[in-house]
Amino acid sequence: VGADRIAANGDTANKIGTYPLAVLSKEHRIPFYVAAPSTTFDLSIRSGKDIPIEERGEEEVRGFANITTAPSVDVFNPAFDITPHTFISGIITEKGVLKKPYWKSIKKKIKR
Repeated sequence: VGADRIAANGDTANKIGTYPLAVLSKEHRIPFYVAAPSTTFDLSIRSGKDIPIEERGEEEVRGFANITTAPSVDVFNPAFDITPHTFISGIITEKGVLKKPYWKSIKKKIKR
């Protein structure tokens, strides 16, 4: 998968659905890799808990094809989910494949 942002510990933010793919991969012993350019790393962010998550509009969930089906419900509609580094087998970059422990390999290969 790709990544929109990677924290200093290797946690990644990517489109909704990435996290469950990582969980299923781990459960079925399938390696799970993230591929992203080094510019995706934000070393000022320690972990995925600190990555700001953009929320999409409520109308995307409340209806379909311009027909409102749930007009008065509260909606949480994040654009990204966070995959913890513990589910990631490696992070592929133009600087090489980063391996666990990510905080160490990121610090070594991703220089800012």
